[in-house]
Amino acid sequence: MSVVTNTTTIGAIEAPSRRNTELLLLAFAVVIPIFAYANVGLSIHGELPPGMLVYGLGFAVLAGIAHLVVRRFAKYADPLLLPIATLLNGLGVVLIWRLDQSERLRTLAKRSFGVFTESAPRQMMYTGLAIALFSVVLLVLKDHRVLQRFTYISMAGALVLLILPVIPGLGADVFGAKIWISVGGFSIQPGEFAKIVIAIFFAGYLMVKRDALALASRRFMGLYLPRGRDLGPILMIWAMSLLVLVFENDLGTSLLFFGMFVIMLYVATERTSWIVIGLLMSVGGATVVGMTASHVKVRVTAWLDPFACYSTSGACEQVGQSIMSFGSGGVLGTGWGQGNSDLIGFAANSDFIFSTVGEELGLTGVMAFLLLYGLIIERGVRTALAARDPFGKLFAIGLSGAFALQIFVVAGGVMGLIPLTGMTMPFLASGGSSVLANWVLIAILIRISDTARRPAPAPAPSPDSEMTQVVRPS
Repeated sequence: MSVVTNTTTIGAIEAPSRRNTELLLLAFAVVIPIFAYANVGLSIHGELPPGMLVYGLGFAVLAGIAHLVVRRFAKYADPLLLPIATLLNGLGVVLIWRLDQSERLRTLAKRSFGVFTESAPRQMMYTGLAIALFSVVLLVLKDHRVLQRFTYISMAGALVLLILPVIPGLGADVFGAKIWISVGGFSIQPGEFAKIVIAIFFAGYLMVKRDALALASRRFMGLYLPRGRDLGPILMIWAMSLLVLVFENDLGTSLLFFGMFVIMLYVATERTSWIVIGLLMSVGGATVVGMTASHVKVRVTAWLDPFACYSTSGACEQVGQSIMSFGSGGVLGTGWGQGNSDLIGFAANSDFIFSTVGEELGLTGVMAFLLLYGLIIERGVRTALAARDPFGKLFAIGLSGAFALQIFVVAGGVMGLIPLTGMTMPFLASGGSSVLANWVLIAILIRISDTARRPAPAPAPSPDSEMTQVVRPS
């Protein structure tokens, strides 16, 4: 006698989505800025801020909407990117509101412009628009590989965005830098969006040309030197970055574009020689422009010795005040609302907002913020490593590299490590263009990570293997 049993095939076990982990982290990312907001109000006015409940509920609703969109349309995305960006954005609004309470800045604004308008409510409005744009990107961009079709269109689009600020009547010269355009009373910084658009071109171009660029003609002093004709792309990007620096007086954007291209070129070809060549070209170009362009020369002078020209140059005074802010903060800081970084002046809530972190939160707060930024960069690099397609790998590493370079040039500038670039600290500084562009960057990284972490579909079962008869002797 025998026993016949039926066994069926088991499909692939579904990978965890980690969305509940993201929700828990988002709760902390919302609560921490609310406590910071309350701390500032108690420190400055001796009472809780009157709009604390509205701010807290509004920020929680925005974070909840972003989470629901990710849960529905990017189920397997990295669970850390959204909470960290939310935390940084929330703390940025608190820092801006803290500076809005400064009597010095209110008096300066009334003296210079005749009226003072608080920046924190406007920053919350930009945050809401940024979350909406973040949601639209995840809704529309179902697969990041679609962007590869627009490789050369994106190059043209990036060039248009870079040219707009120098067009007479459209571009605006703000304190020597021509990086803004004014449309209908609103100011937009196209360079913030150009870094994303040009990353599409770099990723698509290098994916196709990486084999040719990896070829070496000769070895010199331990380096593989590329062929002459292969130097064309890097020379073109180098020239474009110099043109941005010359015509727009924008050191930060030129360093960002050229640095991002060199990073992506190194990742695509694995040739150290490209890094060396890129560094030499960037140093050479920056030196020449720094000696000839007056706006850049002023910033280099302020970097070399800000206290030598402290009383004669506004740039030197700003850098000097910033360095003193970091120095007076010490290890633990003076406390929320107890610093004097508002002495920096009009740029205290934009270019120099990190100085407020250094003074009121001290070295501990500075390291905490840099750690949060570092985690975003690390998750972006991890996403690039996990991506299954070469375009996605290069695109993710390009966006992460651009984000890292922006953190370095801004933090280094306000700390006196490098010349001031005029760029804004992502998510912290006041300004709509920066908030919108960086939330789009986070959305694209989330889309790439969702594709990379999504489990491969199980193969279709064969009808013959659905049921197997196993005969066992009784």
